Parts: sequence; structure tokens; C-alpha cells
Amino acid sequence: MREIIKAGKSLDQAEKVLIMIHGRGGTAQDILSMAEYLEVSKFALIAPQAENNTWYPQSFLAPRAANEPSLSNALKTINDIITDLEKEGFTKEQIYFLGFSQGACLTLDFVASNAARYGGVVAFTGGLIGEQVDHRNYHGDFDGTPVFIGSSDPDMHVPVSRVKESTVLLEGMGAEVTEIIYQNMGHTISHSEIEQVNKLIFNS
Repeated sequence: MREIIKAGKSLDQAEKVLIMIHGRGGTAQDILSMAEYLEVSKFALIAPQAENNTWYPQSFLAPRAANEPSLSNALKTINDIITDLEKEGFTKEQIYFLGFSQGACLTLDFVASNAARYGGVVAFTGGLIGEQVDHRNYHGDFDGTPVFIGSSDPDMHVPVSRVKESTVLLEGMGAEVTEIIYQNMGHTISHSEIEQVNKLIFNS
């Protein structure tokens, strides 16, 4: 079982839960530290820790098989967290997701594979995983789930074309996607993105 770091409200006191997925080379503690900038005071925060600080070995644009079995194990980690939360009595609409970079790719791929009416989804610089976007991997109905995808043009790891392709697929599955491409932002999370997700996702 992967290490899971928790912060924020305890599960028995929280109204909502935010699952936070760190990027390649990052840590669960890194991504949890973002919470001070987010309006998530009523949330329980859950951040799994990737083995050797990476969820899968290759680029997210590599053929999916090249990232196995790590990719499937990483997706299972998120699924296991949700299963446990539902046993605690949380509905999917009380569950939110946030990821950065590799964590954003993993987040988007998980929710598109298991689409439902979640509380909200935040992807800071990411897109759906694979050499091509294979629609056969993705199932369900987001039923209006708010999704924010922010990225830079250019970004050294995430092509804008994949961001846009991901947005189209998610919208086709019923998500309310806000996609913002920032010129020359770099591979980072900007103050503007934080403002957007507080307004669109966490204050809704």
C-alpha cells in the first residue's frame, strides 16, 4: 500500500474531500502545501505518495504500455482512495481532485476513465495519457462536473494540442471545462490559476 498523507479536516468532520496528486519528482507534502492558497478550509485533504517520486516512468505521451505496470498501479491507488471514502459515507459529489504536471495527467486520466458527478477537478498543466487519446479508455458521464485545466504555451512537457484534445473529450462526456492557456507561463502553477480554481471549483 502506498503512503497516504492526510491534512486539513478529519474525515469525520469534513464536508468535502480533496485528493491531491503530486508531479514527477515531487512529494505528497509538496502538493499538500498548496492548500494554504486554496479555499479548502472545510475539506479533508488526501495526498498519496508515489514510489521514488514518480507515478510512471516515461512521458505521458508515450504508448500506455511503456508506462505499465506503474500507470495501472497509480490509477488503482486513486480508485482505492475513493472506495475507502465511499465506505466512510462520502458521495462522489463530495470528492474533488487536484493534480500538477504528471499528477494532472494522472488525475485527468482517472476521472475520464471513471466519469461521474464529482465535486470538481483541477489539472494544473496536464492532459490525457497515451501516444494518442484513445476514446475506448474513457467511460461514464460527468453530469456537469466543473473541471479546470490550465497550461502554458509553450510547455516543455505538455503540448497545447493534447490539452485541447483532452478538453474536447471531457466536454463530450458532460464536464463543464474551463481551459486557460497562458502565454509563456512556464512549467509552474500561477497566481491566476489559483484565483480561477478558488472561484470556479472550491467556492461553487
